[in-house]
Amino acid sequence: MLEQSTADPLDRVFAALSDPARRGMVERLSAGPASATQLAADHTMTLSAVVQHLKVLEASGLVTSHKTGRVRTFTVEPEALGPAQRWIEDRKRAWHRDLDRLEDLLRQEAP
Repeated sequence: MLEQSTADPLDRVFAALSDPARRGMVERLSAGPASATQLAADHTMTLSAVVQHLKVLEASGLVTSHKTGRVRTFTVEPEALGPAQRWIEDRKRAWHRDLDRLEDLLRQEAP
């Protein structure tokens, strides 16, 4: 399982999303809240494994949970993706800027 000692929220989000099972849980929770038992039914893993994945997702801020009686329900927190989305968009803009400069340079060099 993933080490959650990093203080950087961006690192925690990317680390949490690095596992396909956790990405699947985020996708499932995007359709609506679910309990760990409901999520386990969607995956071919034990309830214990699902709970461990949910702990990682919760530590990253991607999901929150609340307990009603004996049932803990998990909900996706889409705003937690904001820092990751901004980081990706910043990289995308930088790459486009570099490619535009390369294109300009190649045009200048063309006969």
